[in-house]
Amino acid sequence: MGNARNLAFWLVLLVLVLTLFQVLGGNQSSMSSEVVPYSEFMSKVDDGTVNTVDIDGEKVYFVDSDNRRKYTINPGDDTLVSELLDKDVTVEGKPQEESGIMPFILSFLPIFLIIGVWIYFMNRMQGGGKGGAMGFGKSRAKLLTEKQGRVTFDDVAGIDEAKEELEEIVEFLRNPQKFSALGGKIPKGALLVGPPGTGKTLLARAIAGEAGVPFFTISGSDFVEMFVGVGASRVRDMFEQAKKNAPCILFIDEIDAVGRARGAGYGGGNDEREQTLNQLLVEMDGFESNEGIIIVAATNRRDVLDPALLRPGRFDRQITVPNPDIKGREKILNVHARKVPLGPNVDLRLIARGTPGFSGADLANLVNEAALTAARIGRRQVTMDDFEHAKDKVMMGAERRSMVLTDEQKEKTAYHEAGHAIVGLKLPKCDPVYKATIIPRGGALGMVMSLPEMDKLQMFKDEARQRIAMTMAGKAAEIFKYGEEEVSSGPVGDIQQASQLARAMVMRYGMSDKVGNVDYAEAAEGYSGNTAGFSVSAHTKELIEEEVKRFIDEGYAEAYRIISENAEEFERLAQGLLEYETLTGDEIKRVIAGQPPQPGEDDDGGASGKKEDAPSVTAIPKTKKKPKDDSGLEPEPTV
Repeated sequence: MGNARNLAFWLVLLVLVLTLFQVLGGNQSSMSSEVVPYSEFMSKVDDGTVNTVDIDGEKVYFVDSDNRRKYTINPGDDTLVSELLDKDVTVEGKPQEESGIMPFILSFLPIFLIIGVWIYFMNRMQGGGKGGAMGFGKSRAKLLTEKQGRVTFDDVAGIDEAKEELEEIVEFLRNPQKFSALGGKIPKGALLVGPPGTGKTLLARAIAGEAGVPFFTISGSDFVEMFVGVGASRVRDMFEQAKKNAPCILFIDEIDAVGRARGAGYGGGNDEREQTLNQLLVEMDGFESNEGIIIVAATNRRDVLDPALLRPGRFDRQITVPNPDIKGREKILNVHARKVPLGPNVDLRLIARGTPGFSGADLANLVNEAALTAARIGRRQVTMDDFEHAKDKVMMGAERRSMVLTDEQKEKTAYHEAGHAIVGLKLPKCDPVYKATIIPRGGALGMVMSLPEMDKLQMFKDEARQRIAMTMAGKAAEIFKYGEEEVSSGPVGDIQQASQLARAMVMRYGMSDKVGNVDYAEAAEGYSGNTAGFSVSAHTKELIEEEVKRFIDEGYAEAYRIISENAEEFERLAQGLLEYETLTGDEIKRVIAGQPPQPGEDDDGGASGKKEDAPSVTAIPKTKKKPKDDSGLEPEPTV
């Protein structure tokens, strides 16, 4: 069908081109010829300079003595032909075009073809359908059916509270008498709020699979166009379709694309997005109520939504969909591992404990990466080693063993990462060291990864200060080992992380006695740690910078002290990293105690293979930009 349509289009285009050539060719003679007065033409005939003429209706064409084709208009002289014959002029004639409707149609045919091609392209730009060129304001909501992959609440795990809220809406649709007998009314809207990847869209699909009612889905960006009024027209058409299928559910994904607070941007009240939002507000709860239509929307930017959109009567329920805790992660892993053949040594609870902060999408990606790793090796089952390898790849990035490093670069990286690990082990409030490696991963030459023993919900002052010390330990280790002049650019990532945490302590958490309990980060939307644009006095800005610098300097001094007091352990760990390249937390403790790491426990194979088993790297590339180092700390938590 699509090929036939394309063939028809090119045939029409070919006919259009040929017609244009014909029209232009027919007029070419008259366009290229010069007109002369009739009296001048007769004088040239009398002088004998005209030998041949072509008579085309009223036009008389001839070739002048200068070999240029010219023509004149016969004013109605009936004796012209006889006079030309008397002068021995050769006369040629052309039949006059017949009058009627066909010449009129042929003259306007190019215009009709151009209009048809324009309508065709307009239809293609709008997705072909939805009313053709006149369907620009039609809704683009799609009716979801079970043929597109039915999802139920059994496929959703780890967010039990959010699931219970939505199960009640499904029960409302199935058995409305149960609630109306007590005066209860069905909620008009439910807003799903949570970080990316937590399962908001999956919950909406589960509602569609459980409710058994028509389910329309649309994205917030599908409403807004460059033409004012199109978005509002699409909103009206979407609700008209929903009324015809009531009771039904409308799911609007990423509603912040159309629901941002009014007056926050340019264009004022005439802005297309604001007009679309106004129409959405009216349709959800305006003068006329839309009974039987439930709006379910999802966003990860609730803070930018218009207050009128969030009030009861529009979105009666705001359901938070957070990142899962350890129990939720285990349930999610069980859901995604249903279709994966697991080996006997796989413990999903242990994997859940080692993945704090992972969202549902991250866990799905973890299971998929483990399955791909097992298939690449040629196993028939996915083992615990595959999960560990996949976890390292997701958390730290893929290994870059082909990256060419000199022995000096590897040595400095080993001492840098050994500093992070030693300080992390000696400070009690730092998260336990999970793994240290000097194999380049992602954009880092080496990495120390720390994982909390349980989910972190709060940040304490002593914990933040010790985390800064662990972050600055890489630079302290380089200076302790090589001196001030030999420090590298590797700590650039550490300095950035320490600065962000120190600024948060001073400007957001109220952990500085000099600055006080004032939130200076509230003045800037999307806090980035930069005080240049804050509406505060110059003295306060200076005070903030002094406190931020004090926290970082104290952390650096603490890290340097720990490394100098444990110089032997620091040296043993650096040499162990140079020999084995990758060490787990337990192996690090054995190495700094002077014992060899236990063979076979290193997931990446670094502990079981000696230095000579590692890839040979001796040359330096001609153009190699050294990536920034990363201490492997978790992102700054929000409290």
